[in-house]
Amino acid sequence: MYIARMTDKNYIRNLRIPTKENPIRILVSACLIGIKCGVDGDSYGEYPSVLMLLNYDNVKLIQFCPEDFVFGTPREMCDIHGGNGLDVLEGRAKVLTESGTDWTEGMIKASEKMLEIAQENEVELAIMMDVSAACGNRVIYDGNRFAENKKYRIGMGVCGARLHKAGFNIISWRDYESLEILYSRIDPDHKIDKSAKDFDRHEWYIDYFKDEIDNDK
Repeated sequence: MYIARMTDKNYIRNLRIPTKENPIRILVSACLIGIKCGVDGDSYGEYPSVLMLLNYDNVKLIQFCPEDFVFGTPREMCDIHGGNGLDVLEGRAKVLTESGTDWTEGMIKASEKMLEIAQENEVELAIMMDVSAACGNRVIYDGNRFAENKKYRIGMGVCGARLHKAGFNIISWRDYESLEILYSRIDPDHKIDKSAKDFDRHEWYIDYFKDEIDNDK
């Protein structure tokens, strides 16, 4: 089923104005702020749209890498087979590594830990690495990303689905419009870039998922 909007921009617009004494609490995929927890021991590059948050004393970032927590670093790449993250949580799909090892149980354990961290820290927003089998929140691979004819699907990774199900709001590092709104709440001098788009407004997304978008209208 197509989910038209997985980012609630109205929620972000209504976030409280944080202060140094009471910073906004944001859960973030650790790789997005430079932690070297990627499958190859790197951080998958730089993400300026998220790294900017490190410059503010009225922001508290709680970083976590669910895959590193369970599987360590370095590790194999994994993807969801047979559905999305919610399907994994409900027993309809599996998480398999590129070599075929079943990591479903470990990924579910990782999602439970991420939810625990979110609840303990009373996070107000999560910013996560999209397309990840763990942290994806808009698009994930439909099976093995290294397949000759790799495919994508709309949906969340296992940890994203766990947080979403528990009521947490999630955005991706490439939901630029939502991030612009967030920065305007954090910084009164921030001028919103009105050309910024969330990923579901990106030309690639609209073209690739055209049939699903049309069917959802």
